[in-house]
Amino acid sequence: MKLWQKNLILLVLVVGLAAGPLWLCKEAEFGGADGMAEEMILQTHPDYEPWFQPILEPASGEIESLLFALQAAAGAGVLGFALGRLTARAPEERK
Repeated sequence: MKLWQKNLILLVLVVGLAAGPLWLCKEAEFGGADGMAEEMILQTHPDYEPWFQPILEPASGEIESLLFALQAAAGAGVLGFALGRLTARAPEERK
């Protein structure tokens, strides 16, 4: 199997994994763990008051998602850079 065929199969699988839940569960609400935790705390302890308020609250859910994606991309970049440096250093040390 050629490289482009493998890449095409992987791309189709990734798109399927991302789109599958949206296609199969059309009426579902995909919420985050923070919202679920807040609901559970308010159900068990209705008089609970948070210790502090957020310093900066995003204007919309889309901006919040963008910031989360940027944070994930930055972390992946740092991790990839560190792993790349470590694997590139190993052959140099053998010489």
